[in-house]
Amino acid sequence: MRPSYSNLGFGLMAACIVFLAACASATEVTAPTTTLPPTTSTTAAPTTTTAAPTTTTTTTSTTAAPTTTAAPTTTAAPTTTAAPTTTLPPDGRCDERDPAACLLPWPNDAFTVADDTTATGLRLSIPAAGTPLNVDGVAVDVTDQNRADGFSPGSAILLFAPDADLALSGVPGTTDIGASLGDATPVRLTDLTTGDRWPYWAEMDATAPAGEQLLMVRPATAMLEGHEYLVEVDGLLDSDGDPISLTLPLQWTFTIASAESLAGRLLAIVDSTFAGLGEDGAPAFEVTSVEGESIRFIEGTFTLPNHLTGDGGPGNRFLLEDGLPVRSTEHPDYPARFRCVLPASPPGPVPTVLYGHGLLGSRGEVDFFEGFATLGLAAGCATDWIGMSSEDVPAVVEILAEMSRFAEQADRLQQAHLAFQLLGRLVNSPDGFVTDRAFQTDDGSPLLSGEGTAFLGNSQGGILGGAASAVSSEWSDVMLGVPAMNYNVLLDRSSDWPPLQAVFDASYPDPMEHVLVMQLAQLLWDRGENQAYAQHLTADPYPGLEAKNVFLLEAFGDHQVTNVATEVFARTIGALVNDPPLRDGRSLDTEPFWGIERVSGYPASGATLGVWDFGTPPPPTVNLPPFSPEYGSDPHGAAADEDRVLQQALTFLLTGQVIDVCAGPCVGRMLDG
Repeated sequence: MRPSYSNLGFGLMAACIVFLAACASATEVTAPTTTLPPTTSTTAAPTTTTAAPTTTTTTTSTTAAPTTTAAPTTTAAPTTTAAPTTTLPPDGRCDERDPAACLLPWPNDAFTVADDTTATGLRLSIPAAGTPLNVDGVAVDVTDQNRADGFSPGSAILLFAPDADLALSGVPGTTDIGASLGDATPVRLTDLTTGDRWPYWAEMDATAPAGEQLLMVRPATAMLEGHEYLVEVDGLLDSDGDPISLTLPLQWTFTIASAESLAGRLLAIVDSTFAGLGEDGAPAFEVTSVEGESIRFIEGTFTLPNHLTGDGGPGNRFLLEDGLPVRSTEHPDYPARFRCVLPASPPGPVPTVLYGHGLLGSRGEVDFFEGFATLGLAAGCATDWIGMSSEDVPAVVEILAEMSRFAEQADRLQQAHLAFQLLGRLVNSPDGFVTDRAFQTDDGSPLLSGEGTAFLGNSQGGILGGAASAVSSEWSDVMLGVPAMNYNVLLDRSSDWPPLQAVFDASYPDPMEHVLVMQLAQLLWDRGENQAYAQHLTADPYPGLEAKNVFLLEAFGDHQVTNVATEVFARTIGALVNDPPLRDGRSLDTEPFWGIERVSGYPASGATLGVWDFGTPPPPTVNLPPFSPEYGSDPHGAAADEDRVLQQALTFLLTGQVIDVCAGPCVGRMLDG
C-alpha cells in the first residue's frame, strides 16, 4: 500500500522542493574524466511509491515505432516477402562473401548452426579463427557468445561500403528515422516474422579514417526477441552520384536471441536465491558502522550468493553448468556492501528509495538523500553496481586491453542486479533491516515502513536500472535519470569515452575491428544492461513479475548519455513524451521524437519520457561525442539545479504519477544563452 502524504500542505511541499534543490546541487557528482559513459547526476529528488497510479493516454505520431508488444507500423510494404535461401556454413567458418573481414556482414545467420534445444532453433557459431586480435596476438574468445541462440536486439548491421555517400544515396541518418520505412531508401530492414519493415538510422563510422569506414545501420527500437530479420542493400551511390559495387550479398538474414538466452542467467540466479529465502525471508546482514545523530548513515554487508569463480571479486566470471550459473561451493557467499541514509526520529516509518549510482561509482553516492531524510520524507539505501563500480576500474582497464576477458565485467554485473533484489528484500521484509537497532527508534519502533519501496537510477544507474527493475518483485515504480540502453551506441557518442578509448584503440588499432570487437562484447553486455530487458519492463513481464511504472528523464544535448540511445529505450518500452517535447527549431530532426507518442493529459503514468532543455546546442548527428565549447555546456547533471525537475521527480516517486510542471516545453535554467 502506498503511504499517505495528505498531511503535507502545499507550502511545506514547496519549501521541501527548494530545500532539496539546494541539497542536490551541493552534492552533485561531477563527471569523471577516465571512465566509461555515462557519469552520475543528481537529476531527481527520490522518495517512494507502490500503488498503480492513474494512467493517461496517448496522442500524435502517425508512424509510431514498434513497442515490445507489437510490430512497427509500416509506411510501405516490404519489397521482399521471404528470406533468401541461405546455406549455413559448417561450424566456425567465416562468411567469405565479404572479403573485408571474416565477420562481415554482421549480424548474420551464416554465423549460426541449427540447435533444437534452443528457443530459436539456432545457436551462434561465430568463428573463433575470425575474431580480431589485440596487439599481443590474443584473439577475442567467443566461447560464451556462442552459447546464445541469436544476436543482440540492438545489433548494429555492419557492412563494408567505404565509398558510399549516404546522403546522396538517400539513406536516412539520425535526423530522419521515419524515412527508413519508405520505398526510396536503398537500405531496408524487415522483420520476416511479421512481414513489417523495421525503423533504423544509418551512418558511416565517423571515428574511422576515410576509406576504412564501416556502414552502420542501427535499429531505432530494439528488435524483437526470437524474430528473424532481413537486410537488403541496393542502389548505394558514391560522392559523384555513381553506383557503387558491393562484393557482399545484397541481402542476408539474422535472428535475434530469445528472452531465455538474453535474460535466462539473471532470472535463474534471482529465482533460485529467492526460493531459498521464502515469501518474506531476508538474507543475513551485518551493520558495521552507524554515524550521525538526527540523520543516520549506516554501513554494512549482506550475504550475496556467489555464482562467480574465485571469491566473487573483480576478475571473476560465472560458474556455469548447462549454460546457467551455479553457486560456488568453495566460496558460496560474497559480502555485498550497503549504505543507507535515514532520519533517526521521523513522525513515523518512512519509505525507502533504492539508489543506483553513476559511472564506475559507489554506494556512497546515496548520501545526497540526507536532504530527504532531514525532512522526514524518505530513506535511501544503495549497494555497488559490482562489475561497473569504483573497485572495478583496474579490471575494466585490463579488459579493454584484452576483450576476451569481457565476461568478467558482464557476469559480475548480473551479480549486482541480484544484490539490488536482496537489498530490496532487506528493506521490505519484517525479517530485514528493521530487526536491527540501527534501523529502529529509541523505543524500538521501525524507521523504515517496508512499503512503497521505489528505485531511482541516474546515468549509469539509468542504463542498468531498467534491467534490475525488470527482474524485480521488490519495487514497482522506477525513475531513471538521463538513461539509455545499448553501450555500443553510447560509447562513441559519449564525452566520457575518450580516456579509456585510448587504451582500447592501442590494443585494437584497426578501426574496423574496433566496431566488430564491441559488437562481440555487446552480446555479453546485453545480459547486464537495459538492452536485454527493456521488452519486459513495462509490458510482457517475465513470469511471476509485474510490469513496472517507469519515468525517464532526458537532458537535451546530453554530452555523456546520447539522446538517440535514450529515445531508442523510450520507443522500446512504449513511453509517451511531454507535448511538445521541445521548442520549435531546437531539434535538427525532420520529425522530433519520431515514433514516440505524446502524453495527452496529466497526471501520467505507465511509461513516460520527460525532456528538459537547458539551452545546450543539439548534439552531433554522427557517432562522435559533443565537447565544449563547440557543443556548449554539458546538461547531463543540470536537472539537479532545477526546482521543477525536483518537484516532478518527487511527485512521481511519492505518488507514481508524472505531473506537468512546464505548461509547454520544459525549459530549465539556461546553460548556454
